[in-house]
Parts: sequence; C-alpha cells; structure tokens
Amino acid sequence: MKLFQQKTQVHKFKNSKEFIEEFKICKSDFILTSKSAYDTYFKSLGLDAHVEYKSKYGTGEPNDIMMDKLLDDFSKTNCTRIIAIGGGAVIDMAKLLVLKDGKKSSDLFQKKVPLEKIRELIAVPTTCGAGSEVSNISIAEITEMNTKFGLAVDELFPDYAVLIPELLLELPYSFFATSAIDALIHAIESFVSPKASIYTEIFSTKAIEMILNGFQQIVLNGKDYRFDIIEDFLIASDLAGIAFGNAGTGAVHALSYPLSGVYHVTHGEANYQFFIEVFKAYNRLSPDGKLAKINMLLSEIMNCKVSEVYEKMEELLNKIITRKSLREYGMKEYEINSFADSVLDSQQRLLNQSYIKLNKEEIVNIYRTLY
Repeated sequence: MKLFQQKTQVHKFKNSKEFIEEFKICKSDFILTSKSAYDTYFKSLGLDAHVEYKSKYGTGEPNDIMMDKLLDDFSKTNCTRIIAIGGGAVIDMAKLLVLKDGKKSSDLFQKKVPLEKIRELIAVPTTCGAGSEVSNISIAEITEMNTKFGLAVDELFPDYAVLIPELLLELPYSFFATSAIDALIHAIESFVSPKASIYTEIFSTKAIEMILNGFQQIVLNGKDYRFDIIEDFLIASDLAGIAFGNAGTGAVHALSYPLSGVYHVTHGEANYQFFIEVFKAYNRLSPDGKLAKINMLLSEIMNCKVSEVYEKMEELLNKIITRKSLREYGMKEYEINSFADSVLDSQQRLLNQSYIKLNKEEIVNIYRTLY
C-alpha cells in the first residue's frame, strides 16, 4: 500500500525577481495570473512571456465555461510551459493546461477522455490556503450539474511550487482569513482521513500548529500582525497541501460544494461554514480513534480541556472572521434536502475519505443546524 508521495519540488524566494531569474521565464512560457498580482510584482520585470489574466475568463471560483475558454486560448499558442501565479482558482485552472488534447473541461473532470500530462507546470501561490501548488487536485463548478467537482489524478501535480512571501502582502484581510482557515481544514481533515499515514500526519500536525498559533497571535496583536508572520501561513498552507494531496479531504469539503456551486461562495469561506459542525458530528458518532488523537493535539495547542476543543476553536475562528448562517448567503430551507442529495450523488470520493461516512440524515442535520 502506498503511504506517501511528494512529486512537486518546493522552492522559496525573497522576491519575484529572484524567481524569474532562477526559472528563466521566456517567450515559450504561458502565464495565468491576476492583473493586480502581475502589475504589482511582475510587470516592471519586462517578461517576454504570454500572459493572460484570470479576469478574462470570469470572476469568482472556476467553472467549466471559464476553463473551456482558457483551454481554447491556450491551444492557439505555441507555449510549452505553464506558470500559474495566483490563488487556488488560478492554479486549479492552469492545471488542466498540462494535459494533452484538453478541449472540454467537463469531460476531463468526469474522466471521459484520457488524461495524459505533456507540459510542465510551475505554481506560485498568492494566498495561504489552497495548497494547490503541491496537490494533484483541480476543483471546478460543472454548471450543468450545479455543483463542484474535484479531479484528483497524479497528472495534475505541479512540477514546481514557488513560495514568495511578498506576494501575500497585498492580500485583503478577509481573503487571508478564509484561505488560512481553509488550510487549517485541509490539515485537520487529512489527519483523520482513512488514507492518512504517519508521513501525512507529520505535515498535518505542523500545519495545524503553525496556523492556530498564528491565529492566536493575531487575536492578541491585531489584524495587521499577520504581515509579520505571513511566511508562516504560506508555509503552513503548503504543508497542509502536501498532507491532503496524499490523504485527501472529507465531509467538510463535500458539504461545502453545493453551497459554492449554487450561491458562488468562495471555496475557503464555504468550507468554514461546515468545519466545526462536521467535526462535532464526528465527535458524537465516533469519538475514539484518530479523532481522539486530533482532539488531544488541538486541546494542547488551544490550552483547553479536550471536551472544550470545538467550542474554543469556534470562538477563536470567529475572532479571526465571523461565520455567517447559510440563510445569509440566500440558501432556502427547502434546499437542505436537495443539497444533501447532491452531496450523496456527486461527492462520494470525499465522503469515502471522511473520518466516518455520514448518511443523509446526518448531513441534513448539519445543514439544518447551520441554516
């Protein structure tokens, strides 16, 4: 049984100029990025590369329509290397460009066509949450199905992950908060996954410690203190990405996808909605085993009793950014059942990677509690 793999080389640079020089960016390179990131950190470097901005393809999280247009644009170039500079959305979109004959993204996500990697990918994160720069997963909304899909195949592993802390200095606080919470969820879900191993636990544990300690410091010192420790969050997100790239995520992600698909809630924020309540359900249903182990770890970091872990965690995260109710996003009460059905119909991969597999009644109860 395979326990662990790490296919992506991880590099760190002080600034963008060092990265450009080391990787010799040239005219055969295709850069997908956000205009703000490119203008702030790369435009002055005068790169001789093909550059496209994510905003050309749409706003918000990736969907199949956006990805199809990107695939079409890329097919008209002669570029041989892909460079993704952005958050999880940008990196997830760029991952499809490494595949041979990629034309219709929904076919790729549903594995209706062969998946063959023929191009190199360099992933440069500008947030501290997705971990996409070291994972083999791309996530997109399939519009005709009104839900998100995750394509998890080794062909999507980036060849290089490049960490440049200065790229996060312009990240608005709300995006910092939800992306860092997303990284925390990656680390904790992968820790309790049935696919976890002693190797992935090491990455998960360190990421959890770094993120929670960082949050506690921000609560004590104010929001701007994040800039003093931003490198810690960037590295922690990368560690969590390595962990979930091997062990996977679970029910938190599964329950978040219909909310993201229907109401276009960003990935990290949607995951935040379900994080505590899913783990409270785990704790009620099966408090022993790996959950007992993670609860002990969390109690040590949070300096609280094991029985208080989720209450104290909820308090801390709400001091970082307030969690909304589901109805505040526009969700209707009658959608509770249809969302649960959507999870059961389309997210079996994630449900099977959960600490325990939740049934419809348990999923409905979680939605209803959060509504």
